[in-house]
Amino acid sequence: MPNPLRGPRLSTLILLSALAILPINFFLPSLPGMAAEFGVDYGIMGLSLAAYAGVSACLQLALGPLSDRFGRRPVILWALTIFIAATVGCAVAPDAWSFLVCRMVQAVIAPTYAVSLAVIRDTTSRDEAAGRFGYLAMAWAIAPMLGPTVGGLLDQVLGWRAGFYALALFGAAVLSLCWTNLPETNRAPSNIMAEQYRAYPELLGSKLFWAYCVCMAFSVGAFYAFLAGAPLAAGAFDLSPAVLGLYMGSITGGFMAGSFLAGRLAGRLPVTTILVAGRVVACAGLLFGLILYAAGIGHVLALFGPCLFVGVSNGLTQPSASAGAISVRSTHTGSAAGLAGATTVAGASLMAAFAGAVLTVGNARSGLLLVMLASAVVALGAALLVRHLEGTVPRTT
Repeated sequence: MPNPLRGPRLSTLILLSALAILPINFFLPSLPGMAAEFGVDYGIMGLSLAAYAGVSACLQLALGPLSDRFGRRPVILWALTIFIAATVGCAVAPDAWSFLVCRMVQAVIAPTYAVSLAVIRDTTSRDEAAGRFGYLAMAWAIAPMLGPTVGGLLDQVLGWRAGFYALALFGAAVLSLCWTNLPETNRAPSNIMAEQYRAYPELLGSKLFWAYCVCMAFSVGAFYAFLAGAPLAAGAFDLSPAVLGLYMGSITGGFMAGSFLAGRLAGRLPVTTILVAGRVVACAGLLFGLILYAAGIGHVLALFGPCLFVGVSNGLTQPSASAGAISVRSTHTGSAAGLAGATTVAGASLMAAFAGAVLTVGNARSGLLLVMLASAVVALGAALLVRHLEGTVPRTT
């Protein structure tokens, strides 16, 4: 038996995971002021979100295989270096188009979350990895909760550019930490890059890999549908923006609780048991919400309370599903992490688009719960398929 690899401290990967998700929304409160300063329509600045998401999804397919070929450490260190340079570029951008170019380059940081998962999987068994993934997922949830608040405060006191300087400093701190505390964990890097891209047909041909990916995509899809439809559904309650933000944040709080619980249960229960249990929690909570709606209960908690269960269930589901997906082929951990991340983002985005297309003022509350429930049911079906397939597919440890 090979000796266990020494991995980085978990705190290092937690901070890296927070940095991977933080750039998505920390500057949202500044968008109107940025549009005014650059003299462009708000819609132009809104491209900074769509372009970032598109580039990050594409890079998921590149950085994972690169980490299998050249190692986890150089990929993460180079991504951090490029990210810092792009973030400074955003801070000093003289016009909207320069900002958008730098913003797209910033997206190189997003796939480091998937590479962080590969680092953990390199150094632990699958069950242990699921537990550690839970703690990374908590950071992945907390960062977008706090990001807009911090970014808004910096904008109010020092201007919007200060937020990007602060983000660059955070990136520099994480780079320093990774430089000193991120040893190489890829025990057997591939000989040629083509080896890793040949892994994609192999992974996509695996029913088990697809089952894990569908479970992740539609679990996150229910959350994306909530983000797309909750403001419309809450219109009937006449909530202030601050109160609405508090209620919408409750689902992220549920995600944190579920992720912590997943970390505690990992190693005590099989991965598939945690996976299925998480999906059952989501379906039960949303069914309860529809029952409350049918009973004519119109309190705001009758909408947001059931949605809280989706957050808890996703916190339980994502670590287990991620650990399972990247364990399907032990020689292609990075490629599997990147491909799983890309398919999850794509599937979840489709659910958000679907929610936006079908919800109206008249059907917002019931329609939102139905769309979320449909997504949760698909994820539950995928989780049950995983449990079935795990009994027939050799398990990687």
